[in-house]
Amino acid sequence: MRKALWTRAIAGTVALMLSASACTMNPYTGESQVSNTTKGATIGALGGAAIGALSGKHDRAERAAIGAGIGALAGGSVGYYMDTQEAKLRQQLQGTGVSVTRVGDNIVLNMPNNITFQVDRSEIRPDFFAVLTSVSLVLKEYEKTIVQVAGHTDNTGSDAYNQTLSEKRAQAVASYLGAQGVQQVRLLVVGFGETHPIADNATEAGRAQNRRVEITLSPVTG
Repeated sequence: MRKALWTRAIAGTVALMLSASACTMNPYTGESQVSNTTKGATIGALGGAAIGALSGKHDRAERAAIGAGIGALAGGSVGYYMDTQEAKLRQQLQGTGVSVTRVGDNIVLNMPNNITFQVDRSEIRPDFFAVLTSVSLVLKEYEKTIVQVAGHTDNTGSDAYNQTLSEKRAQAVASYLGAQGVQQVRLLVVGFGETHPIADNATEAGRAQNRRVEITLSPVTG
């Protein structure tokens, strides 16, 4: 019951955001479509909601990171630290299909399923390894962040199956980042199944957007 209510609340939020946004006309199909800016804002808003939903685990991860010798950022330096990290990520990820969205002091990387995994599989596509390696290089340089890796699915299939698949995919991405040298203490892995859609599951295009892994970077502030 609680899951159903949460799903409806998220879906309602997405619907409001999409309805309030300006749409553009696709010159090839003649159909109205939501702008990339609006999609990014929606992803960012839900990324922030995901951090809020995991606030206890996030706080524990932050304390563990500080305990492991990763220093906390002072208030005045947080913005600049995240600005420079965002700029490097945008440079590294240009043309890869991974979007970079800034929401407050957090950075959300949206990795669509079609470039990250084969259909119904949780093994990372070999041609995506280079992209994740690029991400890991930036994460290692900017170590004063908690790295939340979240898996998401569409609503096709059972809730239990989607939950497990989302967890496996998130763990696969986190494991690869860890193998590249990102400290395990910084990694927070979670699967949200079908509960955090960013598009309408009634269409194939919407379902494709909902099948994704998101990496949310948040500053360690202590």
